Amino acid sequence: MPTKTTTKKTKIAKPPKTAVSSAAKKVKKEVVEEQVVSQIEIQPELKENKLANGPEKYYESVGRRKESTARVRVFTKKSTDNQASEEKALIIVNGKPYFEYFRTPQLQSVIEAPLKKLKSLNRFKATVKVSGGGTRGQADAIKFGLSRALVLFDPNFSKKLKKAGFLTRDARVKERRKYGLKKARKAPQWAKR
Repeated sequence: MPTKTTTKKTKIAKPPKTAVSSAAKKVKKEVVEEQVVSQIEIQPELKENKLANGPEKYYESVGRRKESTARVRVFTKKSTDNQASEEKALIIVNGKPYFEYFRTPQLQSVIEAPLKKLKSLNRFKATVKVSGGGTRGQADAIKFGLSRALVLFDPNFSKKLKKAGFLTRDARVKERRKYGLKKARKAPQWAKR
């Protein structure tokens, strides 16, 4: 029959508080309080600046195509905004205007397509963060994300965009390579003997 063993817990005595340690704590506390006060004095100025500029309201959505992902934010353009470029939409892609990011006119027209369909090329401005894939995949991802964001802005846009095929996720992707084959389906040359 097993025997029970008991263990006693011993308490370790804490060293007495000294005058030096309490004085150091008071100094440390005063320094922390000064830092907090200085931060509180700075913060109201930042809040006033944010309120003065006013946060812009936007509609955000995500578009995907192949390996590309685009996060699109659509803002309504104010009438005071610069109307110099009537034929170009105001779309910023990864910090650059879209016609600088996508050099070919074909890709530029892909991105403009949802706005052209709605005849509101200058009514909106958009900022886009896009990553992954190639330029064609990125352009299609932006088109899809922009279409979704416009539908969030006004659900009545849905009918036109859906009819044009802009609200359908293009799920075609490159098929994976299989072992024993050179590509997804291409087989090595077959020899009879």
